[in-house]
Amino acid sequence: MRFRDRFGLRKNRGSSVTRFDREATDADIEALIAFARSRQGVEFFVEPETFATDTTAVAVATDGEWTRRRVGSPQVIAKVARDLGLPVYDVQLVGYPPRMRAWNERNRDRRIDPGSPGEAVRS
Repeated sequence: MRFRDRFGLRKNRGSSVTRFDREATDADIEALIAFARSRQGVEFFVEPETFATDTTAVAVATDGEWTRRRVGSPQVIAKVARDLGLPVYDVQLVGYPPRMRAWNERNRDRRIDPGSPGEAVRS
């Protein structure tokens, strides 16, 4: 069976793969889409690839709830955002929205499961 590159993860992949991290998968992209569809006012913030981590995107809702997933490249999340009609920003240019920090403060004592798609994740 031939692999389908549903979200363009392989096509838009840079020339190198981060050594200590796994690559983005369709499940990562689907989790961001599910989060965006189930919350109001979602915006995406792209985080650059680092030596240890693939390119990621943080989806932040109006109330500040957020989730982070690997996306492989900025082009992948840009396409997802365009398809959903949502804005996407480069976090290095605009920073994180204050509502995200406020949400973290309000939910500091709440147990968060980073393995659950659609659940907020703190890093």
